[in-house]
Amino acid sequence: LALAESLEGLTRNIGMHAGGVLIAPGKLTDFCPLYVAENDGARISQFDKDDVEQIGLVKFDFLGLTTLTVLDWALRYIKRLDPDSTLDLEAIPVDDASTFRLFQEGRTDAIFQFESRGMRDLLVQSKPTRLEDLIALNAMYRPGPMELIPTYIARKNGRERVEYLDPRLETILAETYGVMAYQEQVMQIAQVIAGYSLGSADLLRRAMGKKKPEEMAKQRDVFTKGAVERGMKERIATELFDLMEKFAGYGFNKSHSAAYAWVAYQTAYLKVHHASAFMAANLSATMDDSDKVRQFYEDAITNGLVFLPPDVNASEYRFVPVDAKTIRYGLGAIKGTGRAAVDAIVAARSERPFAGFVDFCRRVDKRAVNRRAIEALIKGGAFDALEPNRATLLASAGPVIELAEQELRAAQQVNLFGDAVGAGHVQLIAARPWPELERLRQEKTALGFYFSGHPYATYREELSGLIRQPLSKLAAKREGVLLAGLVTQMRTQITRRGKMCYVTLDDGTAQIEVSVFNELFEANRMKLKEDQVLIIEGKVTEDGYTGGLRVVADQLLDRATALVRFAKELRLSCNGGSDAQRLLSLLKPYVNGGTAVTLDYQNQNARGELELGLAWKVTLDEHLLSALREWLAPENVGIVWEPPPPSAPAYRGSQSAEY
Repeated sequence: LALAESLEGLTRNIGMHAGGVLIAPGKLTDFCPLYVAENDGARISQFDKDDVEQIGLVKFDFLGLTTLTVLDWALRYIKRLDPDSTLDLEAIPVDDASTFRLFQEGRTDAIFQFESRGMRDLLVQSKPTRLEDLIALNAMYRPGPMELIPTYIARKNGRERVEYLDPRLETILAETYGVMAYQEQVMQIAQVIAGYSLGSADLLRRAMGKKKPEEMAKQRDVFTKGAVERGMKERIATELFDLMEKFAGYGFNKSHSAAYAWVAYQTAYLKVHHASAFMAANLSATMDDSDKVRQFYEDAITNGLVFLPPDVNASEYRFVPVDAKTIRYGLGAIKGTGRAAVDAIVAARSERPFAGFVDFCRRVDKRAVNRRAIEALIKGGAFDALEPNRATLLASAGPVIELAEQELRAAQQVNLFGDAVGAGHVQLIAARPWPELERLRQEKTALGFYFSGHPYATYREELSGLIRQPLSKLAAKREGVLLAGLVTQMRTQITRRGKMCYVTLDDGTAQIEVSVFNELFEANRMKLKEDQVLIIEGKVTEDGYTGGLRVVADQLLDRATALVRFAKELRLSCNGGSDAQRLLSLLKPYVNGGTAVTLDYQNQNARGELELGLAWKVTLDEHLLSALREWLAPENVGIVWEPPPPSAPAYRGSQSAEY
C-alpha cells in the first residue's frame, strides 16, 4: 500500500465511508466519486463497501461508543465523591451476584446493548449467571440467530436435553449448550471435523457469509470429503454442513460479542454499586435527548436515587452526583440554555452566590445568557430557591433584563462632570402563581418532561372513587378493570388484523403499555392525545412470555365521557356566606343532565344535606367543575362515582380474544 508521505497528504487522501475511513495512494477523487454530506460536511464514497475493496482502496471501520465516555465520566464522578477510590473497571469481579441479579430481573436501562424491550424479556427468561451467557445472548439477539434463542434458553435452564451430532462437537459447543452462536465455532468445527486449516476455515466462513452458490458447492464437497475421511458418516456430514451454512450467513464473531458483553457487564456493575455516579454520567451524555433524560430519570427514581432540582446557584452544566444516592440536575439539560450560557452563569457565581433574580440578571454575561435562556431557566425551576413564584419571574424578565442592560451601558459611560450615569430601580412584577397544572406544563417545555410533580395528581383525588388502584398496584385479574392515567407515548404496528396501537399510560406511580386493537383504535383516535387523561376499561392478564402483565383495552374514555357515564352525584359544601343565586346561575346552563346535585350546607346554627330536585340534575363537564372550584374552593367540590360492575358488557373482552 502506497501511503501518503506526510500527515498533510494523508488527510487529503482520507474519506468517510459508512462510519469508516478509506485510504488511497493518491487523491480519492482519482479512484472513486465522492459526495459531501449535508449535515456534517463529511466526504463520503459513492461506491459501496464491496466496490471500494475491488478498486484497491483500504477501508477501516471505526466504532465510536458513547458508553466509553459514560464509563470515563462515571469513574471521574466516583473519584469526586471518594478521592481515595481506586476502582479499576478491568479488575472488577466477573461473578458479582448483585450485578447478575440486575440482568436476571431485566432492570437494564442504561446498560450497553441490553436496553431494548426484547432483550429485557430475553434476560428475564434466560436468567444469565455468568459472563459467557451475556456473550451468547449478545451474539444471538439479531435477525437470523434469534430462532435459536428458545432452544438455547430451554437447554440452559434444563428443560431440554443438550445433544450433539458428533461427540467431538461437545468441546466446541458446550459453552452455548450445543447451539452455534459464533462464527469462531463454525471455523473450529471445520478444523476438527473436516481437517481445515485456520486460513481455509476463515475462507469457509466468508464464503458462507456471502452466500455465493458456486463457492458453497465447492466448500460442501471439501467439507464432506474431509469429514468422511475423519470417521463421520456422509449423511451426518451433510446435515452438519447445512447447519453451519444456515448459521454462518448471519453469525456473529465471539470476539466482538465478548467485548460488547464485557462493556455491558461493566455498566451494570457501576449501576449496582455506584448508582448516582453512573446515572449522572448517563444523563449528562444524553442531555440533548429529553426522552432519554426522562427514561434515565425515572429509572433512577425507581432504583432509589433522589434528584435535586436545577438551581442557578448550585447546578453545573452536567448532571453531577452529590452523594451515593443523590444527583443534582444539570443546567445544560434545560432547553434553550447551552454550554456558553451555563459557563457564564457558573463563572459569575464563582465570586459569590446570586442574591436574587435581579442580582442574577445584573451579573451574568448578557452576550451568553440572553432572554430566551433566562426564561427557560425560570420555567425549568432553576430560580425557585431565589423566588418560587415562576409567574412573577417570567412577567418580570423583560424589565429586569432591560434594567441590567441599562446599567451595563451606564457603567461604560461617564457624563460631562465625570460621574457615572445612574441606572433606574426595578421591582419584580407581582403575578398570580400558576396553577399546578400550568406550572408543570411550563416545566415540561423547558425540561422535556414533568420533574417537580405529575399532572395526573390534579385528577387523582377527583377520580379516586372511580379508579380504585394506582398503576403501581396493578395485578392480573379474572374480571375487567378500570385504569386511568396520562397518555405519554403512542406507537402503532401493522398486524394481520390491521393497525394496532400501543398506548403508554402514566399516573405518576408507574407506567404501563396498553394494547389497543384496530377497531377500537380507529374509533377513538381523537381521545388519544399526549398529556391528556385517558380512562381504560380492559383486561389485565399475566404475560407468560415476559413474566409481567399484559393489558388489553376494551373501551377508551376521555375524562368528559367518564363524567357523563359514571358520575352519580355532585356534592357541594357551602356555608352561610354562599350566594344561592350565584350557585343557581352556575348550574343552570348544565341542567337536564344525569348527575344529581347535593348540597352539604352549614352555618353558625346548623348543618344539613339538601338534594336538589330532578330538574336540577346536571351534565358534568370541565367548565362547570372549574367554575365551582374557583368559587367554593376545590376541597368543597366532590364527585360520587358509580363504576360499572365487572360483569358489564365492557368487560367481556371481545378485543382480548384477538390478542
